[in-house]
Amino acid sequence: MTPVLSLQAIGKAFEPGVPVLQDVSLRIEPGAMVCLLGPSGCGKTTLLRLIAGFEEPDAGAIHLGGQLVSRPGHVVAPEKRHIGMVFQDYALFPHMTVAQNIVFGLFRRPATHRDRRLADLLQLVGLQDMAERYPHELSGGQQQRVALARALAPGPQLLLLDEPFSNLDVNLRRQLRQEMQDVLRRTDMTTILVTHDQEEALSLADTLAILDQGRVVQYDTPEAIVQRPCTRFVAEFLALGHFLPGEIRDHCIVTEMGPVRLNPDMPTVPDGCREIELLIPPECLTLCDNGHGTRARVTQVTFQGTRKLYTVRLPSGAHLQGLCAHDAPLQTGAQINVRYEPTVLITFPSEP
Repeated sequence: MTPVLSLQAIGKAFEPGVPVLQDVSLRIEPGAMVCLLGPSGCGKTTLLRLIAGFEEPDAGAIHLGGQLVSRPGHVVAPEKRHIGMVFQDYALFPHMTVAQNIVFGLFRRPATHRDRRLADLLQLVGLQDMAERYPHELSGGQQQRVALARALAPGPQLLLLDEPFSNLDVNLRRQLRQEMQDVLRRTDMTTILVTHDQEEALSLADTLAILDQGRVVQYDTPEAIVQRPCTRFVAEFLALGHFLPGEIRDHCIVTEMGPVRLNPDMPTVPDGCREIELLIPPECLTLCDNGHGTRARVTQVTFQGTRKLYTVRLPSGAHLQGLCAHDAPLQTGAQINVRYEPTVLITFPSEP
């Protein structure tokens, strides 16, 4: 099957010797929701602009629907790429109504087609009763739906979303994420979302492309990345847990909390590496006020909706996070026993 989008060894620099993107290659299949995720300055927005045709690559090639649209010295104009885009600020025309904004890109189509498409899209985004309102008369969430409908109106082969939820409060953001996901699933739209919000990416995407300093360091499903981050950066950026030093010795990882036996079914680190850092997810660290374990002190208590997350300090000064094994709340300063009970081992070579 021909991918909707293929990026081959893309490179881009705005200043000589200061690359923004380096050797970026991706393949995006029809109907996929792909998220470009990474910290500020990692190249996410630049990559989106290259895909849209707003920038020219310094190296590599971009194919859209099997057709070459970008390479050094050759860029197909954005309006000829059949790409829809929802900008961070929505970019609605303030002097146009909802209906006029949505059909703006259909001015060359017959009036009957425009009317039918408008009716379908208003129903799709739930704005049937707001066609004659102006953007300033809408809430932020309603404006976002108008922007989405406008981007979908011409029937693009690819939709680009640039931080579309960043201007919304937390509760509305979650609600609209679900609504947008439902709309895109119903239309089977191939979509690329740019965000720096881990929760947003994990809840929306079929596939994550995690960028670090202009490179794609991992490209996989959210489940695979969470279960097996390929670098320490990925684990830290996704806040998957804290790290504990260890040493591989006699088929065990020896740590401050005792030895962890290596299992052939649990891949660990490259051959020959002895000094490692073991990722300890909160779900694998149990806190209890009796029984066996390593003594630790509670330094912070964080309430996360339905659970409390406890930060503890081991005798060495290392900090870990875990969950309490009983209902009695723990207070900051409390002495507690901690046990590491892994379901999978995730390790990285120790940093120099």
